[in-house]
Amino acid sequence: YEPCGLGQMMSLRYGTIPIVRKTGGLADSVRDYSPRTGKGNGFVFEPYKPDRLLAAARRAIATFAEQSDWSRLVGNAMSDDFSWERSAAKYVAMYKDALKRAHARAA
Repeated sequence: YEPCGLGQMMSLRYGTIPIVRKTGGLADSVRDYSPRTGKGNGFVFEPYKPDRLLAAARRAIATFAEQSDWSRLVGNAMSDDFSWERSAAKYVAMYKDALKRAHARAA
């Protein structure tokens, strides 16, 4: 259950790493961490089953034990930008692109 999708964004902002089920806004904002690539900002599991949650928690604990991996993960999480400024800039860029395409079709 995902009430609003803000909890994980606050968690990421302050470096408290989320463990989430892949659904709704959680799937949009939390990317599964890979020690191999160093990418991701949390731990994601699916389907909605206890053993999958347990596996994600175990991956989180193993990552926490590797200080360099954990530091990278926390850095990834805290550098994510979910601000309205970023979202607004994307909307403006999309609008400008739509205008450009409309003008090109009209010509």
